[in-house]
Amino acid sequence: MASKALAKAFPKSLKEVRLHLCQTGQASAGTRQFIQNSYKGIKASNPELPFLVREAHGTPARIFARFERGVEKQVEVDGLSEQDVQKKFQELLT
Repeated sequence: MASKALAKAFPKSLKEVRLHLCQTGQASAGTRQFIQNSYKGIKASNPELPFLVREAHGTPARIFARFERGVEKQVEVDGLSEQDVQKKFQELLT
């Protein structure tokens, strides 16, 4: 279940979130769990925000956040647990 911190609206400056991961790799397992358990809550609280999931075999798990004025940040989440992915995601948005 998504934490209360993720079940709220994100900053207005956030324009897009992209997750890259491998659909079968063990290193992306935490990211897949994060998506499965948090996506619904995130989209319910942020219906207009593009939240893109890109799966490709062998791709290391990463999260990208694009903000206004073209500012883009990324974090590596390859090999992390679902809880660690959630922490990294929250850090990315601050």
